Amino acid sequence: MVVSCSLNYIGSMRKNIPVLGFVIGLILPFIGLFIMYLLWFKHAPFNVFLYNMIHDHDTASKVLTLGLLVNIIPFIHYTGKRLDLTARGIFIATVLYALVIVTIKYIL
Repeated sequence: MVVSCSLNYIGSMRKNIPVLGFVIGLILPFIGLFIMYLLWFKHAPFNVFLYNMIHDHDTASKVLTLGLLVNIIPFIHYTGKRLDLTARGIFIATVLYALVIVTIKYIL
């Protein structure tokens, strides 16, 4: 019973579908954003951090860009395992985030 559950888990990690990569690419930058909060704004409450992100677009674009770098880890992992469709989903999510960051920095 335990062996079959662990084998199913391993099999699900090897799926080569773009939707999985897209979801991973959308979720991980939030973890990166939290890491940036812990590194740069640990002295301030989280609501002050969010206020700065909303009102200071230059700081927001820097923090979001650095938070987006977290996507490099799964991208390299999935390309190394030759799961190119999943890596493509991560890349598409990263490009969408980059478009949002450029919009925040230069248009808003």
